[in-house]
Amino acid sequence: MKFSPQLENYMEQLQKVEEQLQVLLTQKYQMEAQLKDIERTLEYLEKVPEDRDIYRNIGALLIKAEGKEKVMDELREKKETYELRLKSFDRQEKSLKDSYDALKKSITDALQMQQ
Repeated sequence: MKFSPQLENYMEQLQKVEEQLQVLLTQKYQMEAQLKDIERTLEYLEKVPEDRDIYRNIGALLIKAEGKEKVMDELREKKETYELRLKSFDRQEKSLKDSYDALKKSITDALQMQQ
């Protein structure tokens, strides 16, 4: 069956939106995993005594940190940044899903008109 140029355009747009959504969801899941890791680390550090040495990875090196509170402050800041990014991902995901639904409807309507 030969499709109209408009229908082919809708189908191409739908495919692009699907690809964008897939990339976004992959990034979102990675960010969620990193956020969970930070949360687990913060929970663990809360139980560590103040006088205990804390080390952190810097590239391939393990370096002594400047204190528990400084490390926790940095992790809280990173956690906040990741939470903001996740909210942004959620907005983008909703927008892409709305575009996907609109394109699907346009394709369905265009197919019905072609028959």
